[in-house]
Amino acid sequence: MSLNATAARPRARFDFDRRLLRYVKPYRVQVAIAAVLFIVSSSLFLLFPLVSGQLVNSVTGAPGTLSPAHIIGILIGLFVLRAVADIFSQYLVTYAGEAVTLNIRMDVYRHIQSLGLSFFATRRTGELISRLASDISVVRVAIVNNLASLLSNVLTLVGAVVLIVATNWRLTLVVLIVFPIATLIARFYSRSLRPLSTQVQDHLAETNAIAEEAIGGVRVVKSFGREDFEVDRYQHAAKGFFTTSLRLARLRATFGPLIGLMFFFALVGILWFGSQEVMAGRLQAGDLVSFLLYGGLVATGVSTLVSVFTQFQEAIGATRRIFDILDTESNVVDATNARDIGIAQGGITFDNVSFAYENKIDVVRDICLQIAPGEILALVGPSGAGKSTLFNLIPRFYDPSAGTVKLDGADLRGITLKSLRDNIAIVPQDTLLFSGSVRENILYGRLDASEAEMFAAATAANAHQFVSELPQGYDTLVGERGVKLSGGQRQRIAIARAVLKDPRILLLDEATSSLDSESEGLVQEALGRLMRGRTTIIIAHRLSTVQVADRIAVLDKGSLVELGTHTELIAREGLYRRLYTLQFQMPDEVSPYEESAAGESELPPRRRRRGFSPLSLLRGS
Repeated sequence: MSLNATAARPRARFDFDRRLLRYVKPYRVQVAIAAVLFIVSSSLFLLFPLVSGQLVNSVTGAPGTLSPAHIIGILIGLFVLRAVADIFSQYLVTYAGEAVTLNIRMDVYRHIQSLGLSFFATRRTGELISRLASDISVVRVAIVNNLASLLSNVLTLVGAVVLIVATNWRLTLVVLIVFPIATLIARFYSRSLRPLSTQVQDHLAETNAIAEEAIGGVRVVKSFGREDFEVDRYQHAAKGFFTTSLRLARLRATFGPLIGLMFFFALVGILWFGSQEVMAGRLQAGDLVSFLLYGGLVATGVSTLVSVFTQFQEAIGATRRIFDILDTESNVVDATNARDIGIAQGGITFDNVSFAYENKIDVVRDICLQIAPGEILALVGPSGAGKSTLFNLIPRFYDPSAGTVKLDGADLRGITLKSLRDNIAIVPQDTLLFSGSVRENILYGRLDASEAEMFAAATAANAHQFVSELPQGYDTLVGERGVKLSGGQRQRIAIARAVLKDPRILLLDEATSSLDSESEGLVQEALGRLMRGRTTIIIAHRLSTVQVADRIAVLDKGSLVELGTHTELIAREGLYRRLYTLQFQMPDEVSPYEESAAGESELPPRRRRRGFSPLSLLRGS
């Protein structure tokens, strides 16, 4: 290992500890008061062995001691005062610790919400939830439960060591022999505890991620009969967590008892040497009792500190994982001179736009396209043509790798994200509703909307009637992801949410592709109202929806290959016409669905010889 690497490790650890202490700084008054109370409590506790020794001396008739009754009264007073100090100190430390963990949790959650979609594309939901829950809980236990114990035991330990030196320095040497050995053992164990704790948290995150995926996709699991497969997958991850946890448990199990055993040997040495001192007349019996009690305090203090030390090592591992998230920078941020665009007109320009994900392969390339304010544009193309990618560049979910996307002539990177997205509403193909009420889901479009505005938005979305017939009307709970509602009902609530936002730009990801005919009609009618007067971009999976568009942009392999109206593109006999033929029977064509139903033997001879298939149309044959 190089000298620079060796020097970098303490520096990195110092920076890490300093970052953690920044969270404690706002509560330094509470911590300071608690520390004073801990000093008082520890000082009172340190008097107990001394007073107990005096009690023994009094019973044995040593000169210059108080009566046993007076000494018992002093002991009772000491314990009462210590209990009062402990009550207030414990509360203050708990308050500060809980506040610190709340602030860490909020910072992590706030930062997660600020990150771009590329961050979520590489991480699983269960893993992030694990970091928010279990990792921060480990930190909370270390700070809240152990900070008080750490302060109390450090003070008691230091005081006990000072007092045993003052009582008999020769006996102290027996105890001090143990400390260097204990330090070496602690250092040895710490090298394994911290990384192993991180591994435990990683395995737990993996286990949570698998469970979250399987439970979230329970319909798919059951439809394919993959319950046993998911149980095996979860069991494999859980066993990994179990195995790593056992390794950590073995370290914990041996660490504390090993340190305690050493101090037990020290106490045996004290008993032997102390008894020799008493018999030689160099030490009173009460002083030996005091020394033994102080030795017990030292042993207990060290054992407790060892336990606290192991938990702090685990907390450091968990906190490193938390800081990994906090150190992740969003790839989409406001520029330093970004401005609030206010209410946009809605003109969108793609100027030589290319985009690649992490694999560096362009998904869209050299797109040049102008969309006028209020225009309806449909994006059409085979799967993987780049429609969704182009769609996602408009609200700046991603920034282009090359070229610029503009709104009303201004580069999106020069507009604040909030003002940009305030002008945009998205109605996705797979509608996501939150697990609250219908009211809460609609008001998500504009939180300060009035009741009348909410009713008007629901009416415009053809949702008011069915919502009014629900058991609790607008206060009916929709279940997780809206599971209690039908697909058409979910879409209409999503449209009501968009209507309430009143955006200048509307992004539709084929919002009717998975609906039955009746629901589709209601949703199409609602979308017609919503699109009126707004710039609208539609990803069209079913070409029956594109005829409402003013223009159609046809994408293929990331390039814009055709642009025009439905009539113009049909006349060109290019890719759009071939895609359209797949879904609709042209006068001189046979529908692919009819071919499949009729069977090859019933096809016209010309088609049978060519080996006609829908894929051949996509290949241009």
